[in-house]
Amino acid sequence: MNDTRFPHAYSFVLAELGRRLGEPAPGRVQILAGPRQVGKTHLLLELVEMLGPRAIYVAADAPEAALSGWWEAWWGRAEEAARQDPPAVLMIDEIPHLPDWSARLKAAYDRILRERVPVHVIVSGSSSLRLGSGARESMAGRFERHRLLHWPPSELVRVFGMEPDEAVTVAVRHGSYPGAVSLLSDPARWRAYVRDAIIEPALGRDILAMETIRKPALLRQVFAVAAGHPAEIVSLQKLRLALTDPGALETIAHYLRVLEEAFLVAALPRLSEHEIRRRAAPPKLVPLNQALVAAMATGGPPPENEQSRWGRWVENACIAHAWNAGQTVRYWRSSPLEVDMTFEGTWGRWAVEVKTGRFAANDLAGLLELCRRHRGFRPLLLCDRSQERLAKPAGVEVMSWQDFLLHGPPGVEE
Repeated sequence: MNDTRFPHAYSFVLAELGRRLGEPAPGRVQILAGPRQVGKTHLLLELVEMLGPRAIYVAADAPEAALSGWWEAWWGRAEEAARQDPPAVLMIDEIPHLPDWSARLKAAYDRILRERVPVHVIVSGSSSLRLGSGARESMAGRFERHRLLHWPPSELVRVFGMEPDEAVTVAVRHGSYPGAVSLLSDPARWRAYVRDAIIEPALGRDILAMETIRKPALLRQVFAVAAGHPAEIVSLQKLRLALTDPGALETIAHYLRVLEEAFLVAALPRLSEHEIRRRAAPPKLVPLNQALVAAMATGGPPPENEQSRWGRWVENACIAHAWNAGQTVRYWRSSPLEVDMTFEGTWGRWAVEVKTGRFAANDLAGLLELCRRHRGFRPLLLCDRSQERLAKPAGVEVMSWQDFLLHGPPGVEE
């Protein structure tokens, strides 16, 4: 399966890396970045299983990686494998844990390139910022980057054999971390896994390794507030008032950017033709996996008859879905009108309103007004399946939010 609708999904990235490894070696270094617990290590090990003895996997966050000679020994093993059964493949997982990793990688790669040693190299890490900055500084022109992001429901169908509607329900209520699927029947263990294996290491280790965080407690509070306000437009001033340890507005804005680099929360900007207005507008907070919302929520996921809260969860899931598919996502507001999101990219240009439960025609006024002012956007309404027929006379394209989470917007080919 190589579904081009979701270029950052597990199956697509696996197929892309497989194709790169089929090219003459040494090729460019393949950099695999993504959040914790989305399957980066499992993907590398799956490649090892496919390739056999000529593939070498090593974890740079293992204790022995600090020993003298560790780096040279593994490169030596890769070169020996290349002599016996070319081309060899060296996979270094979590490489940002090594000191001066980018300079060391550049030196090793330049040597095998100069000596024409047939070795492919793949490196991975959970820190997009560290991988990106390190590669740009030392590896310019020598690498290709792949992002493995949060799984769409279609991957839950493919990997775990879920029925499509079940996969959508799981994705909205509990998120899509593959390692958490087996724990869904035990809410306490599920919550502990998300907190201890995903949230805590990301906030307590990955982000602190990305750059200097002067107020780690404030960073945690900003994350907690964002997770508690999914798909809500929250001004920095209001966010600051919700914190027990208020910081400067510039610091809060910076921490929101850091949380996005760590694939935890996106702070969506407002769609505006005026740069000053866009920069001054409050962000829309979107946790990028519903598990982050559910694990932080008191009482767990809301029932569907709790319309306001359930609607926010569905809206957040749809927005995060577009973000994780690599679209450029914003929101639009021109008081008193508002549109949940716009996105541009491989899916086209769409203005999207998400509605759960019953709604009236005037609830689409913002969607129609946005498309009148910005004629490049197509209006799309995402609603409950029971409401699709009632919504079609409104003059906008309609699909269920369930189908959107499974397939993307209308007309996008696999």
